[in-house]
Amino acid sequence: MNILVILGHPSKGSFNHAIANTVIETLASNGHEVLFHDLYEEKFDPILSGQEIPKGASLEGIITEHCNEISKAEGIVIVHPNWWGQPPAILKGWIDRVIRAGVAYEFKEEDSGEGIPTGLLKAETALVFNTSNTPRERELQMFGDPLEILWKNCIFDFCGVKNFHRKMFGVIVTSKLEERLGWLKEVKETVDMYFPHKF
Repeated sequence: MNILVILGHPSKGSFNHAIANTVIETLASNGHEVLFHDLYEEKFDPILSGQEIPKGASLEGIITEHCNEISKAEGIVIVHPNWWGQPPAILKGWIDRVIRAGVAYEFKEEDSGEGIPTGLLKAETALVFNTSNTPRERELQMFGDPLEILWKNCIFDFCGVKNFHRKMFGVIVTSKLEERLGWLKEVKETVDMYFPHKF
């Protein structure tokens, strides 16, 4: 399978990078083709201009490349920290510029945009791995887990990807090595489950 992996974390030594490396290694070991983007390393420009918003707008070459990759992807994996209940701005900008009309979804011809769109993404499965410094119980009680709603309902279900799984790891700031190694083992097992070995 052709799997797109997107990482949004600025620090090279972060646990997010360790998650992304584990994802890539597991996918490659299972015989899948991996398309990987470290958005910070690549200095992805998150700013969506007004000219770029309309369906069919002329796009920069790098954005066209990202759009083509997500259109062809048979699976998607996103890795990022929980910042203020949201992805980092660079990843939100990637969503704005790449998860676009005509690429990820479209409305019926007679629909002016107020109806229910048709999802266009080919991917059957999307995985999202997050890190957080907020205990899960507090996250749920105080904030209602906004990342689950964002990725599952507002993005992937909207764009036709029905098989979704998300896992939050934390509390990162107080975690010990043994705990983090256990989390990476869980990442590998999750990837193995959703993207098993290609025979």
